[in-house]
Amino acid sequence: MTEIPYRIRRSDRARRVRVTVDAVEGVEVVLPRRARERDAEAAMRELRPWVEKRLRALDRAREEAGAPPGHVPYVGEHLRLVPEAGRTRVHRKGDALLVPARDPLPALERWYRRAAKIEIAPRVEQAVAEAGADYERLRIAGQRTRWGSCSSTGTLSFNWRLLLAPEPVLDYVVWHEVCHLRVPDHSKRFWRMVERYRPGYREEERWLRRYGSALVLPA
Repeated sequence: MTEIPYRIRRSDRARRVRVTVDAVEGVEVVLPRRARERDAEAAMRELRPWVEKRLRALDRAREEAGAPPGHVPYVGEHLRLVPEAGRTRVHRKGDALLVPARDPLPALERWYRRAAKIEIAPRVEQAVAEAGADYERLRIAGQRTRWGSCSSTGTLSFNWRLLLAPEPVLDYVVWHEVCHLRVPDHSKRFWRMVERYRPGYREEERWLRRYGSALVLPA
């Protein structure tokens, strides 16, 4: 039987062994600080059917939502990757991304983070103007489990990986967080406000639930 690769992370907050499967981090076993490494092996043996099912689901989602080989998604487009020897930064030229020939992933992520600010900032400005809201600042992050957040002080945070999703999904997340500037909870009033500005938000939310885990850059 083929072994499933996984990594172990110890946590002072963990009270029990936990196994997670993530498109970014892969398979991870979280152990309480004093747990034994063989506890991770036991958990993987016990949960192997679930882990395999989860990995297959991620593969299907990548296939359905991803870009053709040699391309990356960008707000509904597919940009062609063009490796260039000696290059250290990513540069867009039409529908092509000029990337470092060796290990392009770090430079590619940095480019997406910069592009996220450019794509998201005007969307936020338009949304807050329409909603009659105010915000303190805009932050681009790389959260593992969140696409966006709105702090009590008015900071709006968005995951740069949203640029790997179709444009309507990006717009929905922007509106979701902007509505939180007016209504901080997920009450009926909040969802009525979201629906007012994004009538098709349910479809966009379903897309994100189904394919969000697959929104990663190719290794």
